[in-house]
Amino acid sequence: MGRRLGWLSVLAVLLALGTVSAAVAGEPEEGFAAIFNGKDLKDWDGNTDFWSVQDGIIHGETTKEKPTKGNTFCIWRGLKDNPTWADGKLEDFELRLSFRIQGGNSGVQYRSKDLGNWVVGGYQAEVCNSPAVGFLYGERMRGSLADVGKKTILELGPDGKLVRKVVETFADPKEAYANYKPKDWNDYRIVGQGNHLMQFINGKQTMDCTDNDEKGRVFSGILALQIHAGAPMIVEFKDIRLKKLPKEAEKPKE
Repeated sequence: MGRRLGWLSVLAVLLALGTVSAAVAGEPEEGFAAIFNGKDLKDWDGNTDFWSVQDGIIHGETTKEKPTKGNTFCIWRGLKDNPTWADGKLEDFELRLSFRIQGGNSGVQYRSKDLGNWVVGGYQAEVCNSPAVGFLYGERMRGSLADVGKKTILELGPDGKLVRKVVETFADPKEAYANYKPKDWNDYRIVGQGNHLMQFINGKQTMDCTDNDEKGRVFSGILALQIHAGAPMIVEFKDIRLKKLPKEAEKPKE
């Protein structure tokens, strides 16, 4: 009996180690679906002159010899065998991924619109090696939306123009940037529920935005990764996973 208990104890330890190893390897958390297989661009659509998979990573690169004439995107087309994400549309969601960038700037598009020829417009979580990393931008729609460290409400003014109303400053951009690892791997968490959007890098919130602009806001759209036109650059993404969140009623105007 004692020998049997000893083997059972060893087995329990091995199983525990296996569980830990699986968690370290990046298996999706409860409720999340992995949307990049780490092998190829199955379910993704980008110009293969610039996008590839290398060492289990989505790799985007431009060079002096091969620049892109405009911003170009790798678009997620959905999981055909997963009813939750079959259409590739993000509504109320939580997105988690890791990114690394060398030069230039990039972004993670969400609730965005496919404009054709690998061009995308919509909400963008900024990716760059500067204190601007983590701010909210409107690619081809409304421009800068919410700065790092700010709780912002977007609304239309009496003249019909967009007003960015800052109601709270919860972090200094330079202090927030101290939490960032330039040219190394960083973790992005992006949450969209109703008209409320939040972004986090390495566990620290970078912006909070309530979009009350009834003409410009978007509640559903695609996910995409950006290579920005300009100087040669490399941007990489891995461990991309999504969770569908329950619908949240629009927040009342403040």
